[in-house]
Amino acid sequence: MTLLKSFLSAGAVFAVSAAAAIAEPGLIIDLGGKFDKSFNESAFNGATRWVEETGGEYLETELQSEAQREQNMRRMAERGANPIVVLGFANASTLEVVAPDYPDTMFAIVDSVVDQPNVKSIVFSEHEGSFLVGMIAGLKSESGTVGFVGGMDVPLIRKFACGYAQGVKAANPDATVISSMTGTTPTAWNDPVKGGELAKAQVSQGADVIYAAAGGTGVGILQAAADEGVFSIGVDSNQNFMHPGSVLTSMLKRVDNAVYEVFTGGLEGFEPGITVLDLESEGVGYAVDEFNEELITDEISSAVEEAKAGIIAGEIEVHDYTSNDSCPALTF
Repeated sequence: MTLLKSFLSAGAVFAVSAAAAIAEPGLIIDLGGKFDKSFNESAFNGATRWVEETGGEYLETELQSEAQREQNMRRMAERGANPIVVLGFANASTLEVVAPDYPDTMFAIVDSVVDQPNVKSIVFSEHEGSFLVGMIAGLKSESGTVGFVGGMDVPLIRKFACGYAQGVKAANPDATVISSMTGTTPTAWNDPVKGGELAKAQVSQGADVIYAAAGGTGVGILQAAADEGVFSIGVDSNQNFMHPGSVLTSMLKRVDNAVYEVFTGGLEGFEPGITVLDLESEGVGYAVDEFNEELITDEISSAVEEAKAGIIAGEIEVHDYTSNDSCPALTF
């Protein structure tokens, strides 16, 4: 019986090892869809790059409602996907519950921290990247008034707004920053009509540069800015191409790289814990390409690059709203 048990045990280990070797990664896309031209699409692009480079396959699901969060997460784990990348801070509380039930499944959550032994938490220094595009806005603005339109009013989006306002003030201490949020529920991420209305309201108050940090809602914000003849700033993905000459720049948040690296590392390279992607690691930044290079003068570029070096060196400190729920440059 002892010999039989040994064979059975060895067989079980082989089966687990084989399953791990052939496991496909999974991607759970948050509300707003994978073609939101922003956060979700950046993640999708990272997964697509992995497929193109490796010839691999992955499992994917898109959330259609809040009620699907736990169901989709469990279903993905039970289908054998491993590791699984979960997009969005709104999935954090669900993952806290689900992860312990699947201890052999590795999860990576983007935009939140979940303290479980099989979870990798990937967060970004959005305030640093937003500071840089804020400087660009402050230096480019002729009216001295700039705007910010966020999606759902949550600490993470206030982190974007606060970094932006600090950058604007660094460039022009006398500037006025107008801040609006699209809503207080997840529908705020996919309401381009309201986003456009908020942008136009800010233009009526004198804003000639508007930063959109609102997921799919941002499409309406960028469109409204173009229609009104003012500049906009995109977010997460490079959105410069959407309205050439109108999109001043885009604050890049390399969600694509985060997904790509998790998929590439697989189970062997998976490391639970917290990973912070900042300016120094090129996790955040700003976009200059053929669609906006004529808008970013040498003077603006030099000033922003100097600030970037200062932040990386620790000489310039950008306050993180989420550290104490306050902002020295903007009142919410």
